[in-house]
Amino acid sequence: MPATQRETRQLMGHPIGLYVLFFTEMWERFSYYGMRALLVLYMTDHLFLRPDVGDVFGYGALKGMLESAFGQLDVQPLASQVYGLYTGLVYLTPFFGGLIADRVLGQRKTVVLGGILMAIGHFLMAVENLFFPALLFLILGNGAFKPNISTQVGSLYPEGDPRRDGAFTIFYMGINLGAFLSPLVCGTLGQKLGWHYGFAAAGVGMVVGLIIYLAGQRVLAPDTRAQAALDEKQAAPLTDDEWRRVIALCVLCLLNVVFWAVYEQQGNTLQLWADDHTNWNLLGFEVPSTWYQSFNPFIIFAFAPVLSAFWVWQSKRGGEPTSVTKMAIGCFLLGASFIIMIFGAKAVGEGRGSLLWLFTTTFIFTVGELYLSPIGLSLVTKVAPRRIVSMMMGVWFLSSFLGNYLSGYLGTFWDKMPKDQFFLMLTVLGVVAGAAIWALNAPLRRALSGTPNAV
Repeated sequence: MPATQRETRQLMGHPIGLYVLFFTEMWERFSYYGMRALLVLYMTDHLFLRPDVGDVFGYGALKGMLESAFGQLDVQPLASQVYGLYTGLVYLTPFFGGLIADRVLGQRKTVVLGGILMAIGHFLMAVENLFFPALLFLILGNGAFKPNISTQVGSLYPEGDPRRDGAFTIFYMGINLGAFLSPLVCGTLGQKLGWHYGFAAAGVGMVVGLIIYLAGQRVLAPDTRAQAALDEKQAAPLTDDEWRRVIALCVLCLLNVVFWAVYEQQGNTLQLWADDHTNWNLLGFEVPSTWYQSFNPFIIFAFAPVLSAFWVWQSKRGGEPTSVTKMAIGCFLLGASFIIMIFGAKAVGEGRGSLLWLFTTTFIFTVGELYLSPIGLSLVTKVAPRRIVSMMMGVWFLSSFLGNYLSGYLGTFWDKMPKDQFFLMLTVLGVVAGAAIWALNAPLRRALSGTPNAV
């Protein structure tokens, strides 16, 4: 369909293609977060307790490799390492998925390939001995899908179109809607009826998303391909000012690793706390503990507009923090949130306690996420030299890969330390990362000051 025809087909001020991508991504995130909500519990409560766990394809090799590096691993530390590897690798493979789309298949075919691979992975989870091949399919599929669905959102709009920021906000809401619904559906099925019902529901969600995407091809933008050659300006070496900005971004990315290592405990050790130490009996109904995973996206959904309005209010009064300061605040909030869990661990002990311990902590560090994650993404697009902005975005996601893996390593201390000391460790890591960003605020601002409105 010619671009002029496509642009005339609007819904609520945006191209219809945006809503195709919205629902495609919503169902893909439904499948991802639905499976993730069950992952640690499935390993610690079932799969790794099987007498014949050695028959699970790849189990012996992976366990041997990890134990050669970290020593003897019992069930929970091993599950934590697997969780960290899985959630980390889904942030590493998108770099390669973007290259495949740019140079070989184009965005559309690569998204379809990713959706098929992920659907296969979800359904393979029903075969317990194929657990690790299933994770591999999910990792590879996510790598093909994740970067290219987002790219197509921007491709719906001409350069400089003021609707683009709003489009990404709508798209981001789709991500969190899927993340909110999936633990309620997949988590309930997995914990109440059987693990494989939950994993199958995640697979069905992925298939639904793929069908929506294929049905909406005519209203999507054409593929964009990498140019065969760069012009002379793009090929020129980086200037001293550009190198300073690149180095400053890399420093922030390194500190970002610590943030994600602590933050991602929500799918790992905090889910174990939700399952083992939280009272889920509400009005006589035993709520599945995986419903906890819906609270974070709900807070994002509800409070992102509130926080955005608050920053506008601060800006009008000349008091809005800089981007770097906001990232430091995000880390401080992350660390401070676990102070709640320190008191909670002391109060609850080995028993079960109130939902408020967990939910108050999650509320605070989710606000911290809103101070750091979208701000960091925006900062990369504003200050990275234009000819390497995609590469620098890849560096940002690489920090998420390292942070997610580190979250698995930190989780290996869950059974080795008293719970209050474990949460104290997370508090210290978050606060130290915030303090480091705060201390580097002035030099980072000087390094980034060459770009208008960057900091």
